Amino acid sequence: MGGGGDGHSTTYKGFTVHHPKRWHVVTGKGMCAMMWFWIMYRAKQDGAALLGLRHPWEGHEDHTDGGHEH
Repeated sequence: MGGGGDGHSTTYKGFTVHHPKRWHVVTGKGMCAMMWFWIMYRAKQDGAALLGLRHPWEGHEDHTDGGHEH
């Protein structure tokens, strides 16, 4: 079944685990870093609203036409 890649593998109690290729490891670490950067960015932007420390609509300017209520 399945390819063994470069032939490196570990067998434990009859179960063989093939080691990932280098590009899989590098790509996975890069995507993991991107995910955490995104989580931290969103926490910085929306963290107070998420934790209930402020309302999500606070801090926005009035978007009505000419300042008149509709």
